[in-house]
Amino acid sequence: MRHTLPHAPQFYVTAPQPCPYLHGRAERKLFTALHGDNATELNNALSRQGFRRSQNVLYRPSCESCVACMSARIRVADFRPSRTQRRLTRQNSGLRRLATSAWATEEQFDLFRSYLDSRHADGGMADMDIFEFAAMIEETPVKTRIIEYRCDDQDSSRLVEGDEHLAAVCLTDVLDDGLSLVYSFYDPDLQAASLGTYIILDHIEIARAANLPYIYLGYWVPGSRKMDYKARFSALEIYKGGVWQNIGDPDDHTNEAHPLSVDPIIEQVARISLPPSDR
Repeated sequence: MRHTLPHAPQFYVTAPQPCPYLHGRAERKLFTALHGDNATELNNALSRQGFRRSQNVLYRPSCESCVACMSARIRVADFRPSRTQRRLTRQNSGLRRLATSAWATEEQFDLFRSYLDSRHADGGMADMDIFEFAAMIEETPVKTRIIEYRCDDQDSSRLVEGDEHLAAVCLTDVLDDGLSLVYSFYDPDLQAASLGTYIILDHIEIARAANLPYIYLGYWVPGSRKMDYKARFSALEIYKGGVWQNIGDPDDHTNEAHPLSVDPIIEQVARISLPPSDR
């Protein structure tokens, strides 16, 4: 189904599919194409309203039975690492960060396949080949970077044997108000290093150095074990009811899975704030 605002992008809704986060529920997404001269402004504006980017598409959950998926972001200036997070940063001090343009490599794909086969063998990306992987990385009309994490040759023994081992990768969008972690993956043999959490901690430092106020983490879902780790970061906000607010006690948001909390699609689209168009 298509929904259009005057002089604005066209919005569409996907057909319902099984929800990957809450058992027995169906997910549906509201999405629009991301292209043209206004792509950067549109990505910035919709990211602040709970949308995420996937290649040339911006999407936001728009399910018929609940509104449990809420966009999450960290306020960089207010973030204070926990004792566990400080220990994790020290533990991974042997990693070297390398920021590059959004260009896929076979080495990245091999790591991606190992990650999926170990952690998400039955997920929606399980059958991705190298061409689809390259599209995920390279098809972006906005400012995007690949952040690689490699073992430092002076301290690689703490993680794996050998120098220049690719340990983790994050596809990161640079927004006007922060960094958006589009997708990350890491060596499953290094699970004890908690590299998923470390990538977020390191991005907080990248944003701090660049004077960017937010780290966008994607969606947090109350009641989903896959998403519990996001609530462990201090200064976490969620996009709920059309506004960003402190997460507070995560248990206070369990009622968002109630079907009567969902607004009609036409009302959701009407409330979207769009950047000025050059046309």
